[in-house]
Amino acid sequence: MCLEFSRPTTAILRKVYDSYSFSLLPKIGTWIARDRTGVYQYLPDSIRHFPAQEEFAAMWREAGFSRVEYTNYSGGIVAIHVGVK
Repeated sequence: MCLEFSRPTTAILRKVYDSYSFSLLPKIGTWIARDRTGVYQYLPDSIRHFPAQEEFAAMWREAGFSRVEYTNYSGGIVAIHVGVK
C-alpha cells in the first residue's frame, strides 16, 4: 500500500489545488515556522513531479505487482495505491 498526494481528477480542482499549494501553502509554512529559506516550496514541487495515478499504477505492474488498483480521495488530491507482490 502507498498513500500519496496525487493528481486532482478535474481541471478546475487542479487549478485551485495548484494555486493553493504553490502560493498559499509556502506562505503559511514560512509564516508558522518563521523560516524564510524556501523549504516549504519543496512539497508542492515534489507533488507536481510525482507520477499521476495511472502512471504510478503502471510502474507497480512493471515492477511485478499484481492486483494493482488505486482509490482517489478528495478529488484525486490523495490516492491510495494497493498491489500484491
